[in-house]
Amino acid sequence: MLTAVKFLHTIIWAFFNLVLVYVFYAIAFDRIGTLFWIGIGLILFEGLILAIFKWKCPLTYVARRYSDATNENFDIYLPEWLARHNKTIYTTVFILLLILYVCLHQL
Repeated sequence: MLTAVKFLHTIIWAFFNLVLVYVFYAIAFDRIGTLFWIGIGLILFEGLILAIFKWKCPLTYVARRYSDATNENFDIYLPEWLARHNKTIYTTVFILLLILYVCLHQL
């Protein structure tokens, strides 16, 4: 069961990477539209979920039922350093993307 949770967690992680890439593409090539705003909404919703669950993915709590491992990547197929710094890296990327959007589109 832990393998299934890790796989699902990794797929969701990859999906949000694709969302961030699309947000960058939309900003860089002036393709701001519905998909851009859906992407922004998905990322903000993910942030809300993480805040509700004390900055842990809900799947981490599910995986905890099947493992007592203490390494940062026990619940996802990522290198440990990336699992440890994932939220910091992606929050920074998202903030930079928002700054880029504001700079290029002069809200």
